[in-house]
This record gives sequence, structure tokens and C-alpha cells, in this order.
Amino acid sequence: MLKSIEGNFDNRKVNELLINHFIELRSVSPEGSAHVLDIAGLKDFSIKFWSLWEGEDLMGCGALKFLDKKHGEFKSIRVGDNFRNKGNGSKVISHLINEAKKLNIERLSLETGAGDFFLNARKLFIKSGFRHCEPFSHYKIDINSIYMTMLINNK
Repeated sequence: MLKSIEGNFDNRKVNELLINHFIELRSVSPEGSAHVLDIAGLKDFSIKFWSLWEGEDLMGCGALKFLDKKHGEFKSIRVGDNFRNKGNGSKVISHLINEAKKLNIERLSLETGAGDFFLNARKLFIKSGFRHCEPFSHYKIDINSIYMTMLINNK
């Protein structure tokens, strides 16, 4: 049974997953094109963060940043190494979409890398209903970034 916990940045397992996420994404993103948030950035008042657990094991995490009252951005979606290639990325995205619906968000957007490293993530987002779009919010056109968005039904 999947359990969701909001916040809990102080949990050692959550901390390790986020730090590894930050280090890996910085290592594969060109200077100036890495938009990953560190833990301090995820604690911003405009962001809600969840960790997802199977028993005592951290399956993954993800965050939703409020761009305005009806538009949210996915941030820091990550699946733990032991949970990869088993459909768990879809579970994290589904969880975030459901939370966005509860918060009356109507549009979800995201930025991800354009390089080969990010190919599986882009496929997962498209499978989840996202479509390519122009840069949104503070983002600018960047050959190293792909922007995606989707409308969600709050009913």
C-alpha cells in the first residue's frame, strides 16, 4: 500500500534521495540550464512536497509549485533506485495530479531536459498526458530544455 507524507524533508531517506537527485541532474545539465531545486528551494512557501512510501521503503517523491491559483509546476520528481523501471514514475505523477486536483489546479506544466538522459522522463510525461508547449512562467527558450503542459479536470 502506497503511503504519502507531505513535507518530511528531515527524514534521512528523503534527504538522501533529494541530494542524489540534485547531484545527478546538475551533472547532466549544462551550466545555466539546470532548474532542479535543492532542499532549501523545495521548502519555499509556494511549493508542496510529498514523499511516497511502500512500508518503510521510500519509493519516490515529487513537488508541486504554485505558479498562480490555477497553474502548478511539477518539480523534483524522483523514484528511488530500487523502484526504477517498475512503473513507479507513473505512480508519482498520478499522485501529484490527484493532489493538484484537490488544490483546484487546472493546468500543470513542467520543464525537463532535452538531452538523451531525460528521454525516459519525457516519454513518461507524454504517456501521462503532457504535451509540448512554449516556455512558461520565468523560463526562457533554451535548447537544453523541453517544456510541457496539460489541463486537468477537477471534477
